[in-house]
Amino acid sequence: MVITIFTGLIEEIGQVHNIEPGAESIKINIQADKVLEDIAMGDSIAVNGVCLTVIGFDNQYFSAEAMPETMAKSTLNTLRKGERVNLERALRWDGRLGGHIVQGHVDAVGTIIKREKSDIAVIYTITASSEVMRYVVNKGSIAVEGVSLTIASVQENEFKVSLIPHTADTTILGSKKSGDIVNLETDIIGRYVERLMLPASGFKEKAALSLSFLAENGFM
Repeated sequence: MVITIFTGLIEEIGQVHNIEPGAESIKINIQADKVLEDIAMGDSIAVNGVCLTVIGFDNQYFSAEAMPETMAKSTLNTLRKGERVNLERALRWDGRLGGHIVQGHVDAVGTIIKREKSDIAVIYTITASSEVMRYVVNKGSIAVEGVSLTIASVQENEFKVSLIPHTADTTILGSKKSGDIVNLETDIIGRYVERLMLPASGFKEKAALSLSFLAENGFM
């Protein structure tokens, strides 16, 4: 079984060259440079954090398709010709995992409600649905537009992330403003832990989280 993962470390900013809309899907052509260096048909490339499959390419562009489920759950349905996008190739198994495990499976979109400066950092406050917030933990990891970030603080329906100057300069996050929507992918580890806490017989009753439970399931 082939497992595709990303690190949340953006390799370059590409640009949407053309969009061909379908009934509920799109074919998108993206101008790029670095991600084309060793590209092949069927490769996975994360576009703003969404894992897409390469269906065509030349020395300037690559093409991919986004299906209805992807369009419904991500910001890809708002893309326009000329718009800049974060790009990352799938992690090679001999590469370094410098960010965190990102699958390119966006959970939902969030909305930036505040942008502020703190010394050299840019801090975003982002609101999200309860389905996303249940997996958002203080000092945990989250992918925002495909960028691996550490959660600085958490409230009931919002969280904060901080961008260092390098991240702001080398990703599209640096140009985001209040009111913009962003793709969110929570840390997969939290979802697996939640599933392990459910009894094999069903989903209604959760097992008690204890040191013995964690040890039995390989977390200690």
